[in-house]
Amino acid sequence: MTVTTAPTPAHTAYAVPTGMDFMAQPSPPIEMAQATKKITEGHRRLKPSDLSSAAAHTASKAPEKINTNHAISQPPSSGARMNRGEPAHNDGTLGGMKIAFLGTGRMGTELARHLLKNHELTVWNRTAERAQPLVDAGAALADSPTAAVEGAEVIITSLFGPDDIREQVIDTNLIPEGVTWIDTTTVSPEAAREFAAAVDSYVHAPVVGSLGPAREGKLGVYVGTPDDDRRELAMTIAELWADENKLIGVESAATAAIGKLLANLALAVTAEGVLEALHLGESEGLDSEVILEMLDITGLAFMKNMKGPFITGERNTTPGDFTVDALCKDAKLMEMTANKPLPAVAAAIERFEEQQAMGHGDQDFSSIFVFRNKG
Repeated sequence: MTVTTAPTPAHTAYAVPTGMDFMAQPSPPIEMAQATKKITEGHRRLKPSDLSSAAAHTASKAPEKINTNHAISQPPSSGARMNRGEPAHNDGTLGGMKIAFLGTGRMGTELARHLLKNHELTVWNRTAERAQPLVDAGAALADSPTAAVEGAEVIITSLFGPDDIREQVIDTNLIPEGVTWIDTTTVSPEAAREFAAAVDSYVHAPVVGSLGPAREGKLGVYVGTPDDDRRELAMTIAELWADENKLIGVESAATAAIGKLLANLALAVTAEGVLEALHLGESEGLDSEVILEMLDITGLAFMKNMKGPFITGERNTTPGDFTVDALCKDAKLMEMTANKPLPAVAAAIERFEEQQAMGHGDQDFSSIFVFRNKG
């Protein structure tokens, strides 16, 4: 992918599609974002020059215009960054907002932790006990989604999948008019378009990475909406958990969704590759540690390095980082989205389903390696 660099406004430089009606009176968080935008001299923004193939498929299904001039937003350095919001903080972060966070699973909990320092946070989870660590750290616990969003200036969701979004948010008309809704849930592009059509304040902001990068503020994040101001607000919030070089703003929720699926496709198919490499090497009598060492100079090194500790027994698949159930669900969203067969994805799904049948669905997806000879 060819990239070029050019100085541009932080988090901006997107053409909003015509014919779209936005709120006449922005909410206070939007006003904060509008008031704090500025051009930072010398600020670098990397622009992929060619997303034509990906955009063509999405555009064939989407009513919205897909602009291929997406940008990877690299926030300005702490010395150049303006304070955002009222009250402002010395570290340049947006502060003092009332935020509702729905879904405190493994990833949701890590994201929500970043909000506790500067914001008034109310959390909700279907299983309340899983929200207790955040409550212990200072968050308020709501007994329902409706109670959680009452009075919120921003609503963030981190649920398991699109069906959960429909059940908890769309079917209940949960989002108050004008309140920005930032959804980090992994969904299909079609579902993202559905949610954006249902709620005009919808911003899709899925994350790329596991729990370690989430804790360290090093995740990749796609932020998709045609609304410049809501995108600015969402990207500012996402800076708390995003790597500064991996915060990517795009012009639609659907484009953000396909970006996340592409990232997880890489996980699924390279996991299948490592599994087959283990089978191949073991067929010649090689020990798993020898096989892993030999993979160091191959294209499978990333997956081998990430999941090697599980394979060698240094880590346990419970609780792990990214579950079999979650990656299997995402892989099935890939199949649903594609208009051609995805045989490598299909092979990975078969592996995940084998682990689910063995009762390992809620364990790390490295279960496909750990229990490879026990099926």
